[in-house]
Amino acid sequence: MSLETKRILVAILSLLLLATLLLVAWVEGGKPRTGGRLRPVASGASERCVRCHEQKTPTIVAQWADSKHAQLGVSCLECHRAAEGDPDAFRHEGALIATVVTPKDCGSCHAEIAAEFAHSHHSQAARFVGSLDNVLGEVVEGRLAAVNGCWQCHGSTLALLKGPDGAVLRDKSGKPLLDPATWPNTGIGRINLDGSTGTCSACHSRHAFSRAMARQPEVCGKCHMGPDHPQMEIYEESKHGIAYRTRQAEMNLSAERWVVGQDYSAAPTCATCHMSATPNQKVTHDVGARISWTLRPVISQKLEGWEQRREAMVDVCQRCHAPDFVAAFYKNYDDSIDLWNNKFAAPAQALMTALREAGKITDTPFDDEIEWHFYRLWHHEGRRARMGASMQGPDYTQWHGFFEVAENFYTRLLPLAHKLGQGVPAVEAILRQIDSDPRHAWRKGLSPQERARIDAFYQQRYGGSP
Repeated sequence: MSLETKRILVAILSLLLLATLLLVAWVEGGKPRTGGRLRPVASGASERCVRCHEQKTPTIVAQWADSKHAQLGVSCLECHRAAEGDPDAFRHEGALIATVVTPKDCGSCHAEIAAEFAHSHHSQAARFVGSLDNVLGEVVEGRLAAVNGCWQCHGSTLALLKGPDGAVLRDKSGKPLLDPATWPNTGIGRINLDGSTGTCSACHSRHAFSRAMARQPEVCGKCHMGPDHPQMEIYEESKHGIAYRTRQAEMNLSAERWVVGQDYSAAPTCATCHMSATPNQKVTHDVGARISWTLRPVISQKLEGWEQRREAMVDVCQRCHAPDFVAAFYKNYDDSIDLWNNKFAAPAQALMTALREAGKITDTPFDDEIEWHFYRLWHHEGRRARMGASMQGPDYTQWHGFFEVAENFYTRLLPLAHKLGQGVPAVEAILRQIDSDPRHAWRKGLSPQERARIDAFYQQRYGGSP
């Protein structure tokens, strides 16, 4: 075959390849590419939205194009279309739309999921307004601490800007203006203008709404971290978190079903334990459905129906662990909560109540030194101890938890209570009860025999005294 003939054949093959690519592009919609991929066909009037926003906000269109929504023909107006009378509705390019998409909107397609979420503690997260947490942020620290801190996780109460006459303020196009203190906000318990609570995009970030993203622990870690609820840090130090980091590539996070032990077995994430399906139970968007204790208040309590809740969580645990392993974990966990409740929380709370009733501290939160120590005791240190035990985080159970609980209780709270409670019978009675409790007897000093035993241990192990 001559060189010229070979060149002709190569040219013909190249033309055939180009024609094939053009045919595929035509079959898949023949549309311009977005983010290196062929853009799915938007439904109906939404096509106009996509064409415009490809130029104005191309990343939003690219994220949507990668989504399951785009594959199913769910596009702009299916989510953003508003009804006449909606407080945030406005005319835009011939369509009546709203900026904020709420669980009520999502529920038009995902009704069961929306109902589960509405029943969850997540959807009520904005109710912390009025609690000590919010008083601390909004009053003691300053409102913007709450706006940019607390509300970004708990959720804001969305509001429209209004003028002195009470009329809603609008921009030049007629779009109603949202109060910038309340929007943008993807707090999990956001109170929306349509009366619904929550936001799906807290976990399924818009506009990709990726199930893989919602299954990763980092999504939960945006809010569940820090000194008062360090679930993310506890997870990272636990064997569960170590396994996840080591084998993340094997997690099959984008799978349609994602049943632990069947679709993946490398490690559990937050979603595995609290939301995802097992062979015996379906996916739930009520993240508290498998939680038996509430670890938030001063004194932990078992939740209503805790037996069924625990049974559901044990079902998840036993996808990886033997029954004896799970039973032993729950024995230690329950006993750790009892330790906190009865050794530290109950007597500390009784002291604070007695001091307040005697007028030794005021009804104003945080204006007395002892209130700060008590708040840290239960809200930070006590929670860390309890949450560390609940998620098998040894350092958070001990050094960030019970060690700091004990240090605060014995070196700050009790001395201040003795000082403030002098001459107050109720306070002095509680302090006597604490002194007579065998769990606090160590403060009276170790016996000579116990001291000798400890010295002998350290001499043998380390060659010196402790």
